[in-house]
Amino acid sequence: MILGKHFYYGRFEYPAGGGNWYTGIHIPIITRELFEKTQEQLRKQKKEYKGYGLKEFAFTKLMYCGLCGSGITADEKFKYQKNGNVHRYVYYTCSKSKDRLCKGGYLNEKDLIKQLENIMDKINLDELGIRTKIEEELKRYNRFRAGILGAETEKAPKIKEINIRNYAKYILREGNILEKRELLLTLKSRLVLKDKKVILGE
Repeated sequence: MILGKHFYYGRFEYPAGGGNWYTGIHIPIITRELFEKTQEQLRKQKKEYKGYGLKEFAFTKLMYCGLCGSGITADEKFKYQKNGNVHRYVYYTCSKSKDRLCKGGYLNEKDLIKQLENIMDKINLDELGIRTKIEEELKRYNRFRAGILGAETEKAPKIKEINIRNYAKYILREGNILEKRELLLTLKSRLVLKDKKVILGE
């Protein structure tokens, strides 16, 4: 690969792969500093390319486009500030697998979560089949309280005291990717993304 040739900043290896390096008498085309910066950038791009397509996002494969019926995919963008801070943004959009000209648009993950929280406020709780999951989590929590903290069993929270809607919204905001996916997979209706709005489909 041309960009990886040391020859351009004045060094060469002879024989190739032999480990013996020499300084040429030719005039270098670039500085060694520029060469090293280029190599670092190439390594970074190779690493990003290697991971392309393997990145997991919380809400992909759970929604479909309301315009063309394709699945919803996601992409992340990074904003680098002069003070060294890095901000990550995730956007969801139509994968265009059924219509490459689909104009589904992009929806920021933060806005998506807010819309999903609104759905949790309005949904019939029968639609949200997570009561069993909450019961399991509650039992685990109560075992932790009794076994580790020595808390009294009779003071442990009961399932009837748990607000299922608030639990669902908490998972959407604070849960890990797996928890968020498990939550939305309990919905009996599919989620549809259309004109930057999330609704429950048929």
